[in-house]
Amino acid sequence: MKDKRRDFIRKSAALAATSFMGSMAPTILTRAAGSAKKKDSALNAVHMAKDGGMQMSEAYFAGMQEQKIALTKQMDVLGAVSGINTQMVGMTDARPFDPQAIAAVKGAWDKVGLNFNVIEGPPCLSEKTKLGLEGRDEEIANFITFMKNLKQYAGIDTICYNWMPVIGWYRTNNAKPGRGGALVTAFDYEDIKNAPLTKYGEVSKDTLWATLEYFLKAVIPEAEKIGMKLAMHPDDPQVDSIKGISRIMTTVDNFKKMVDLVPSPSNGITMCQGNFSLMGADIPAVVDYFGKRKLIHFVHFRNVRGGKFKFEETFHDEGQIDMYAAMKAYYDIGFKGPIRPDHVPTMAGDSNEHPGYSIIGTLYALGYMRGLMESISKNNA
Repeated sequence: MKDKRRDFIRKSAALAATSFMGSMAPTILTRAAGSAKKKDSALNAVHMAKDGGMQMSEAYFAGMQEQKIALTKQMDVLGAVSGINTQMVGMTDARPFDPQAIAAVKGAWDKVGLNFNVIEGPPCLSEKTKLGLEGRDEEIANFITFMKNLKQYAGIDTICYNWMPVIGWYRTNNAKPGRGGALVTAFDYEDIKNAPLTKYGEVSKDTLWATLEYFLKAVIPEAEKIGMKLAMHPDDPQVDSIKGISRIMTTVDNFKKMVDLVPSPSNGITMCQGNFSLMGADIPAVVDYFGKRKLIHFVHFRNVRGGKFKFEETFHDEGQIDMYAAMKAYYDIGFKGPIRPDHVPTMAGDSNEHPGYSIIGTLYALGYMRGLMESISKNNA
C-alpha cells in the first residue's frame, strides 16, 4: 500500500512539473526571443551607424596628394572625387574621353586603394556647348562618348557638372581671417559689380536656358540608357551675372525648372547645401523635395554665413545651416550616394595653396560629418 502511495505521489509530482514547465514554455521562449531581438537590434544599430549608408568621399582636384590619400584612408574615407587627368597617368596625348585614358586613371586610383566614384568637372563641356557656339554638336557627341566609356571602363555612374560658362566658381577673397585666424574664402559683389565685360560680351539668361535645354535633350536620353546620373551644381555665387555673363542655376525654382526640362532619373542635382542656403532656402525642405523624387545624386556638405551678395565660408560647426537637421534630412530620404565636405577653412600649419581644400580642414570636416552620421543612424536604428 505504501509503495502504491509513493508511486502515485511520484507520478503526480512529475505530472505537475511537466504541466508547470509546459505553461512556462511560452514565457521562457518569449523572453529568449526578446533577448535575441535586443541583441540583434544592438548589432544592427552598430552596423547601420556606418556613415548612414552614404558614400563618404573626398575631392582630389590637386591630383593624387600622397599625404591626403594616406590620411583619408586611415579615416576610412575611400571615395575619390576628381576629373580625368591624362597627365596624371603619363598619357599627355590621349583625349579624356578615350577608353584607355579613363581605364588608366581609374586604375591609378585603384592602385592607391581608393574608389574613384564621381567625376566633378567633366571634359567636353565648354563654352561651345554652354554658349551655343560653333562646334557644339561635336562637343556634345564627345560628351556622350565620355559618359558611355566612363560607365564601361571605370564603372562610374555620377557626373557633377555646372552651367557657368566663362566664369565659374568665383571669390573676391581667398584668405579672409576666420575663427581663430583660420583662412576662409569670401565673396562681396560690391568688389566686382563694375568689372569689365569678357570677350563674349553680354550673355542673357534666355541664351543659357536655351543652350541648357539643347544639351539636356541630347544627353539625358543617352545617360538614361546606361544608368548615368548627371548632377547639376548650383552657380557659385548665385548673383544674376558676373562681367556680363548671366547665371541661371541660382534659385530652387530654377532647379525645379531644370529637372522638368527633360524629366528623367538621370537628370538630377548636386545638393551643394551652402549654395542653396545662400539662396535663402530651407535645406531640409530642399532635400526632401528633390530627395523624394530620387534626384539628389551627389552632396556637397558645407556651411556658410551670409547671403548671395556677400558671404564667407565657415567651419562646419559655426555657419548658418543646422548641420544636424541637414544630415538627418539626407538620412530620412534614404540617400545612399556619394557625399563629401566642401570649402573647408585653411587651418594653422597648413598651406592655402588650394583655398577651400586644405588637408587639416578636410580632416576636421570629415570627422564632424561622421559624428553626425553615427548619431543620426543610432537614434533612428
